[in-house]
Amino acid sequence: MPKTAWDSHMHVTSPDYALASTAAYKPSLHSLEQAMAFESTIGVSNIVLVQPSIYGNDNSCLLDALKAVGPRHGRGVVGIDPATIDVGIMKEWHEMGVRGVRLNLKSTNARFTEESLSDMLLAYAKVVRPMNWVLELFVGMESIEMLERVIKKLEGVRLCIAHFGAPTLPSKNMLDPYGLEGFRSLTNLLQDGNTWVKLSAAYRFDSDPNMRCIATVGKELLRVAGDRAVFASDWPHTRFDGLDVKPFVAQCLRWTEELGVTEKVFCTNAEELWDVA
Repeated sequence: MPKTAWDSHMHVTSPDYALASTAAYKPSLHSLEQAMAFESTIGVSNIVLVQPSIYGNDNSCLLDALKAVGPRHGRGVVGIDPATIDVGIMKEWHEMGVRGVRLNLKSTNARFTEESLSDMLLAYAKVVRPMNWVLELFVGMESIEMLERVIKKLEGVRLCIAHFGAPTLPSKNMLDPYGLEGFRSLTNLLQDGNTWVKLSAAYRFDSDPNMRCIATVGKELLRVAGDRAVFASDWPHTRFDGLDVKPFVAQCLRWTEELGVTEKVFCTNAEELWDVA
């Protein structure tokens, strides 16, 4: 693992913080101390804390952890309502290390049309653009063709697609990822240069312990856009408690070593994406 590696997607949770009314589950305690203990086992000391959907737009748990980590080793991706967020608050968060806003349409089973998606992203873009923040989107790969058309309206706002683009994978070995609905649109976006993708949460889409299908996806993403991919552990693997993510970490290292992009994927891409000086 490179010495300055970043984990670009992980969470802290605690039952001490109020849940959103729409929370799909009650969290166990996954403290910052536990998170950093895990990160030390894979050789990572820099983290990006991402707002869990269970807390809605109350970022208290994330911000408390980000304060403790500090902006030298931490970044944050928060949840907001773009119609009500206060610019002064965003500036305070920026000083703490917040560099992005999350929009979760996948695990919340949100329904949208191309028009409503466009309206939604334009509303978020309007508030993140002045801060030069990232708009992080968790959306199924089948919707990325629609996203490819919409993103042209965002006028320079950087986009980050979570979890390999959330593909629907076949149950057997897959030889050509371009057979997946939305995959070509994802690679088009990455090659355009203003979109990044997280190599993360493979277990949510590939039940094969050898991860053969997701490996096909990951390697092709790295081949066509190795300068627009970042690694992430998705710790603590919510709703997959007890998962051993180390085999996935080892796979990511092997893929990047094969293609000569290890330093990029684990370090420099993340530093560019999350505005690390």
